[in-house]
Amino acid sequence: MAGIDSRHHAMSILLEREMKCLQCGNCCHVDMIAYVTASDSERWEREGRNNILKRLLGENILWAGDIIVSSDGKRLKSCVFLNHNGNSFFCEIYDTRPGICRDYKPGSSTLCPLYYTLGA
Repeated sequence: MAGIDSRHHAMSILLEREMKCLQCGNCCHVDMIAYVTASDSERWEREGRNNILKRLLGENILWAGDIIVSSDGKRLKSCVFLNHNGNSFFCEIYDTRPGICRDYKPGSSTLCPLYYTLGA
């Protein structure tokens, strides 16, 4: 039980400080687009970011449990806005990314390699 308590304490400390993103793309290789809210869509409309809305609709993305699939059943392996420049991953819509992405803190889940810097 002491191990769990110390891990919880370490995680609390981690979440209080900002960790620099490694730009590994791990957090974007899951279906964050499934969590786009009405608020996100409304913001994109106000910002005139119809390109985002059009792409989401054009991809015909469907939520299928814990994976993303296109309407033709093809499994998508990452967010449609995740891109790679040869050295690191980046978000094409970072300046106006969905709330779920803005709220994500590097190191806050097992998706992120920084999570393991706390030690077991």
